[in-house]
Amino acid sequence: MTAQTHGGRMGRVGVGLIGAGMISDTYLDNLTSFPDVEVVVVGDLDAGRAKAQAEKHGVPGWGTPDDVLAHPDVELVVNLTIPAVHAEVSSAAIGAGRHVWSEKPIGIDRESARQLLDDAARAGLLVGVAPDTLLGPGFQTVRRAIERGDIGAPLAARTVFEYPGPDLFHPNPEFLFAAGAGPLFDVGPYYLTALAQVFGSFTSVSAVGTRSRATRTIQVGERAGTEFPVVAPSTVSAVAAFAGGGIAQSLLSFDSPLARMGYVEITGTEATLLVPDPNTFGGEVRLTRPATLANLQAEPEWISLPVPAETFSRGAGALDLARCVRTGGTPVASGELGYHILDVMASMEESIATGRTVPIASTTSPVPLLPEGWNPKEATL
Repeated sequence: MTAQTHGGRMGRVGVGLIGAGMISDTYLDNLTSFPDVEVVVVGDLDAGRAKAQAEKHGVPGWGTPDDVLAHPDVELVVNLTIPAVHAEVSSAAIGAGRHVWSEKPIGIDRESARQLLDDAARAGLLVGVAPDTLLGPGFQTVRRAIERGDIGAPLAARTVFEYPGPDLFHPNPEFLFAAGAGPLFDVGPYYLTALAQVFGSFTSVSAVGTRSRATRTIQVGERAGTEFPVVAPSTVSAVAAFAGGGIAQSLLSFDSPLARMGYVEITGTEATLLVPDPNTFGGEVRLTRPATLANLQAEPEWISLPVPAETFSRGAGALDLARCVRTGGTPVASGELGYHILDVMASMEESIATGRTVPIASTTSPVPLLPEGWNPKEATL
């Protein structure tokens, strides 16, 4: 077996999905529309929930996670379980000889995530990790603008994500406030991956964190009114340095009465870019040139860069990985990149706990651009 052909198979790549929660609807909507993959089974610890999702999206098979791993037509497992078991479920898939696409983060500790990638490498299997928003036309436009030199050399970035928290809308939000979660691990991967795309590997981080309160109350669904503990920091502020000399500051909060999401500003030597929300695939890309003494106090003049229309969303990374299974290569949202982002987040946690700047041991290769005209709705296999 090789990573290119998975036992010599050709044509569409068979996909099994584990985890039939809220995000599975978006994945199944998209994956069942991509001609290069075929979703053959949905699995969940609640087999009834897996059955309901399979029937809703026209998937022929359903059952438990073990049923997915045992299915003879599954070549690629899409892991949509809760973060605390991401590494465990992905490792089981690797042990069963399947390639893996995992929702973010790759895991909640470095040791299990590193073991997963080492086991996959030994088995000749591929691992990809969300977010796959970096494949979207919004961030591809940003990358091409920077590659063209539109802003000169990237120098610094500022990112902001803040709102009152996911207990506003999630019927079972406890896992989002547990150890290994909070805004750092839940939302941080989008913003930190965006920064890694622009500046390359992180080299050090310094962070502070706090909790606005020790408990939260579920606000929607059948369990509304249920109180639960807050374990992870619910507000994190961090600064980071990068191998290429860039710097960035980030705010991530589940505590803010002000909802402000998706703010990513990249400053270069010649211009500044406002970047689309890294939790989306499209959005507006705007550029402004340097202020002069005459207009220093004026509102900046923004130039909108053309962004191709969106044709896809979550699941594009799994498709990219599936195509790599057949044709060779490394997925854009690779396991290596996912591990580096986990290392950064774990280092931020260490900095919060110790009050010290923490060096980042891991590195990641430059994130490749997609070919012009990359189209997930095209049959290529």
